[in-house]
Amino acid sequence: MEGNPPALQELERRGLRLVPVLTDGERTFHGWDPERLARFVGIEKRDEKQLEPAELIRRLDRILLAAERAILQVPPEGLNVRVPQRERTVRDLAFHLFRLSLAYRDACASGTFPESWLLETASPEMQDAAALARYGASVRAQLSEWLARAGAATGPVETYYGTQTTAQLLERTVWHAAQHLRQLYALLEGMGITPRNPLPAADFQGLPLPESLW
Repeated sequence: MEGNPPALQELERRGLRLVPVLTDGERTFHGWDPERLARFVGIEKRDEKQLEPAELIRRLDRILLAAERAILQVPPEGLNVRVPQRERTVRDLAFHLFRLSLAYRDACASGTFPESWLLETASPEMQDAAALARYGASVRAQLSEWLARAGAATGPVETYYGTQTTAQLLERTVWHAAQHLRQLYALLEGMGITPRNPLPAADFQGLPLPESLW
């Protein structure tokens, strides 16, 4: 989006800062919700079985652990590499992957999900790969502790793209993190580095991932 100034200006005119966004005249669809998207464009959504929450939680933990391994493989100079089509570094991509995962807990606890959470960037104390991996481990621990409490994830959440159930938000969190893990792997390979013990392909299956990597 940063490489398309007219489109960026149109988003700003509509009061939006994050993608994906679909427009039809003055109508706007913000975020990624296949059911709502199908209604927006006037087509019937193919009935697809959503993974059970327990399985999604297991997937998220494995994705986060895989992301910890991946970021530790990035050399210091690689952390400042810009990712394709975004004004974002590899450092901030890794931070974003971990932060969006913790945002699931924060959103369920507060009942709201402001887009500002997804615009946060790595703090000055989080400038090397080891610090990013430690943050990822902290996110995993915090999620595990919170999810272990009965009733931790119930009720609707008012997100920046509309009302979501906690189950819908959980699925979105998992595929969102998985998509960024795919991107981290691609960036590593672009640096000539083979991802160590990558997440098995089976852990990506059943998630509504975009076809495009970027």
